[in-house]
Amino acid sequence: MATSALRSLWAEPRPTNAPDLGPRDWALVAALTCWSVIEAVLRQDLASGPLLLLAALAVIGPLLWRRTHPLLAVVVCFGTLTIVDLVRILTGPHGALLNSTAATLILTYALFRWGSGREAVCGLGIVLLWLPITIHGADPTSLAEAVAGYAFFLFAAALGAAIRYRTKIRIREIDHAKAREREQLARELHDTVAHHVSGIVIQAQAGRAVAASHPEQAVEALAVIEDAATRTLTELRAIVGVLRASQDTELAPQPGVAQVEQLATDGLTRPCVEVTLSGEFDNLSPAVGAAIYRLAQESITNARRHARHATQVSVAVHGDADQVRLTVDDDGSAAGGRGPAGYGLVGMRERALLLGGTFDAGPAAERGWRVEAVLPRTGRPR
Repeated sequence: MATSALRSLWAEPRPTNAPDLGPRDWALVAALTCWSVIEAVLRQDLASGPLLLLAALAVIGPLLWRRTHPLLAVVVCFGTLTIVDLVRILTGPHGALLNSTAATLILTYALFRWGSGREAVCGLGIVLLWLPITIHGADPTSLAEAVAGYAFFLFAAALGAAIRYRTKIRIREIDHAKAREREQLARELHDTVAHHVSGIVIQAQAGRAVAASHPEQAVEALAVIEDAATRTLTELRAIVGVLRASQDTELAPQPGVAQVEQLATDGLTRPCVEVTLSGEFDNLSPAVGAAIYRLAQESITNARRHARHATQVSVAVHGDADQVRLTVDDDGSAAGGRGPAGYGLVGMRERALLLGGTFDAGPAAERGWRVEAVLPRTGRPR
């Protein structure tokens, strides 16, 4: 377990969302520079000027590239401070360094926030090598102060790692939400546009067949095509409007069981679609109502596309106290089958399962194809 975690940490890549150098970074550098100058003027127990300048540059300078090159910033900073501390140890007491060197905590944080796993491990090793030199050699401290020093740097590293992984999880959640939205949009486009376009194609074929012998029927077919095209355009505009909206809303349109009757045809179009509603539909979950409509719509579209020699499609919706049952039958020929399941059947099954229902589609006992879906009234998995 520990070996696996270490391997995972070692292979962790750099985050790709690191912000560019901005005004806040320059403000941080300016604030630390002013702090260092004021401290150098007011304090009397400091080391010599060259050591102070070298230590200040080692801490403040690398802050500007702590996100783009975190390991290099740590190497330059702590490597220079190590040299400064060794000089102080070998040449005798020369006073303390500036308190502004505490900004090394920012570099430790940045190492784990923006560095790769390899950079974090290597950089932490450099930090832990420097700490004993400065705590026990250059600036001897008590045991409590030494423990506090180690704790501060380990806390900075842990904080950087925690924020890094929290951000990573958040980005993953956003990506999953976007994927769900794309899937839902694809389903809505498939269910609405494909249904109307299939009807347009059928009417166009019928109109062309009777144009020469029965011009009046061709005109009727054109009227049906115009109506279907208008509906398609309206629903496309609704979907585009939702995509442009700034607030989170359900993808429109969201019809219900009452609109299933609108899927019926007048008997002139083949196959003829008959719709029967029975039972109780009051207090039905809107999600279930919309799912029943979409399932019926997609089933009719599939029958028009794939049911050979079909003359009739029967849609029956029945609601009782606990559930709603949808049954769609066509009288098409089963010869040759319907082919492999496409996105339509996959989407229909997903709709039913997400609402805690069941879905089944296949050849009917006698002739044609049957689609049957049973959804709980509440739309919640049981």
